[in-house]
Amino acid sequence: MQLHLKCILIASLYVAGCHQNNGNSNNSATDTNTTVTTEAATQTSNGTEFKKQASLAFLSKSGADTLRKIDIQLAQTDEQRADGLMYRKSMTDEQGMLFIFPDMEERAFWMKNTYISLDIIYIADNMEIVSIQKYATPLSEESLPSFKKAKYVLEVNGGFCDKYHIGYGDKITYQ
Repeated sequence: MQLHLKCILIASLYVAGCHQNNGNSNNSATDTNTTVTTEAATQTSNGTEFKKQASLAFLSKSGADTLRKIDIQLAQTDEQRADGLMYRKSMTDEQGMLFIFPDMEERAFWMKNTYISLDIIYIADNMEIVSIQKYATPLSEESLPSFKKAKYVLEVNGGFCDKYHIGYGDKITYQ
């Protein structure tokens, strides 16, 4: 039941964002003493254009090895999190989107209006990967839950985790 309510909340936030007046020009968001100014994403024939806002590294469980580095776009506000990677037609293996939430709780994502298959990586507040939903089906409204509490969610291309050997217990760091 709780998962169903979360899906309704996410859909409501999306609808509210679609009908919101675009006159608000304040596009900055704050999380844990770090201020990140977000730029308005432009529409392209390929969907919304990727905007690099940080770099992220995947670290092995032992922390001794860097498994992969990518550029990320941040989703820190309710509107940014509701939009996510919707309407994009492609993304490279060097790109991803990091969703940052204010608290730790079980999360669930879906693929509505998302045209590319994704691996959805759920990450705890200690930056450890706690769950992964691999090869999410494009345009599906099926709920893809974390099964564990997460503060961060990272979306990368479908198959990314298998290709680069990313798994539970590995960690991330970003700047």
